[in-house]
Amino acid sequence: MFSFNLPATDDEKIQLAGEGEKNFIGVERTYKVKLLTRNPGITIQAHEEAKVKSAHEALERMRDAMRTGHQLTDFYVSEILAGSSVGEGKPGDFTPHLEKPILMDRFGKPVQPKTRGQARFISVIKQHDIVLAAGPAGTGKTFLAVAMAVQALEKKLVERIILVRPAVESGESLGFLPGAIGEKIGPYMRPLYDSLSIMMSGERLKEYEDGNAIEIAPLAYMRGRTLGKCFIILDEAQNTSISQMKMFLTRIGIGSKAVLTGDESQVDLDKFEKSGFAHARKILSGIEGIGQIELTVEDVVRHRLVRDIIKAYEKSGFPA
Repeated sequence: MFSFNLPATDDEKIQLAGEGEKNFIGVERTYKVKLLTRNPGITIQAHEEAKVKSAHEALERMRDAMRTGHQLTDFYVSEILAGSSVGEGKPGDFTPHLEKPILMDRFGKPVQPKTRGQARFISVIKQHDIVLAAGPAGTGKTFLAVAMAVQALEKKLVERIILVRPAVESGESLGFLPGAIGEKIGPYMRPLYDSLSIMMSGERLKEYEDGNAIEIAPLAYMRGRTLGKCFIILDEAQNTSISQMKMFLTRIGIGSKAVLTGDESQVDLDKFEKSGFAHARKILSGIEGIGQIELTVEDVVRHRLVRDIIKAYEKSGFPA
């Protein structure tokens, strides 16, 4: 029996293990080793020295990533355990590219892609001025787009963040809802505030809003404006009409970047009206400077059951 002890603090062992010790279980299954954590550090045991060495190298890579402020995302760990990207070499011989976190949230945790699709999404945003991102609920489209916007504002790459949503009513007209216009549109804008509240403290958010550096508004408020040096996010873009989509896209000014996120399986428009998001994805394909990406159910990062729920609805044929 061969063994090796990898030095690690109790806190590091908890983080390396992952939820339900899934990372350790993955290492044990991949390299046919046994991991013991009762003693100081992590003891790796196996009947073959090569397996102990490979498991040690994989854990070292995971620990190095963690120590540089990265989360051990599922896709990063799985890439390490899968071996080389071309299917050659021994497991652990390949270390996938791991970018720095987009930013650290208000709780001191890194915000970064958690799946391969999310990593591609970030890459597309960096490479294009306009990005159309489609995908089911829970794939992090809005959250990551907001993170990229906050990063751009903090680095002074843009002067303002503008977060936009179409105020599509669910059986009620805004005019019949109680309260002033700010109170009426508040519920539609809440998901955007929720993302921002994770990125920064309430005081910091208020400071940006008071200084007009962050604006959250309904799509109708964009008409007639030119949005220069801004990072603009159109959320729930599937609920725009074709004319609304054209209006929004033609607002974008010099020095701006726009990310449009939508889920074409959740269109709330009148059944006779075509989604401007779906139309734009079709007619704008291939235009230089406009990037498109489609996230899938495999990129869902909410509760593990959300992925299964989406698959069940897709299997049932809904929506038709």
